Amino acid sequence: MKKFGPLLVIVVALLVAWSQRASVDAAPARGPRTESTPSSRPAPTESNDVVAAAFAARRSDVQVAGAGVVLRLLSDDNDGSRHQRFILRLADGQTVLVAHNIDLAPRLAAIARGDTVRFNGEYEWNENGGVIHWTHRDPAGRHVAGWLEHDGRKFQ
Repeated sequence: MKKFGPLLVIVVALLVAWSQRASVDAAPARGPRTESTPSSRPAPTESNDVVAAAFAARRSDVQVAGAGVVLRLLSDDNDGSRHQRFILRLADGQTVLVAHNIDLAPRLAAIARGDTVRFNGEYEWNENGGVIHWTHRDPAGRHVAGWLEHDGRKFQ
């Protein structure tokens, strides 16, 4: 059972997310949603649930998509490929470090604390909440293309 425990956690999280999405898709439209402030937390998504499940199971190399609010801007990592770095707080309170390769994709120049950023990338576990990377296209075409979205603009 220990061998399949982490896999079981992820499968259960995906089933819960799928069932929640099915009920949301069946719900009547309620009109446009407005945010009162830029620091409003993003609505929970099934993708953020996958991040939470990967963190709980100490899983890495998991493709994820979701959204979070910028908690802190960090200096660029200039060791090897350059990466823009910032910390997002997800709707459930978990924090993740985003490491966005700015040698392969444009920098999010206008990003500020409190902004909402959507992401599609690969999750790597660490004890601080994890890292989201591969938020760009793979020049070799072997990896799923990731992206970041800020203020309606996609960075890839």
